Amino acid sequence: MSDEKTLAPEDAKLLTLARATRARTRAAEGAAVRDLDGRTYAAATVDLPSLRLSALAGCVAMAVASGAAGLEAALVHTAADTVSDADLAVLRDLAGSDVPVHTAGAQGVTATTTT
Repeated sequence: MSDEKTLAPEDAKLLTLARATRARTRAAEGAAVRDLDGRTYAAATVDLPSLRLSALAGCVAMAVASGAAGLEAALVHTAADTVSDADLAVLRDLAGSDVPVHTAGAQGVTATTTT
């Protein structure tokens, strides 16, 4: 396990964005991704009667809508132990299979890195 001080600076920025988005919205999860041009996108879980969207799926949707050609990193701030297979599939649709996906818990500690 590591904290945001041991993450690469650009990945620490993803942690800050995901944590702040989750806290601001009081959502189950917050996520942030970085595209190939270095632009970042942050989103929170959406849980409405007619729309349910994970935080990571929201980030990917924003990146696609902004014209991103791919992603280079992702971070999910969550109470869960892992990122769901469905979220990894959404991420791979845009990013491929070699993109690091960090998960961080409520204390902001990176729990795992998955590719």
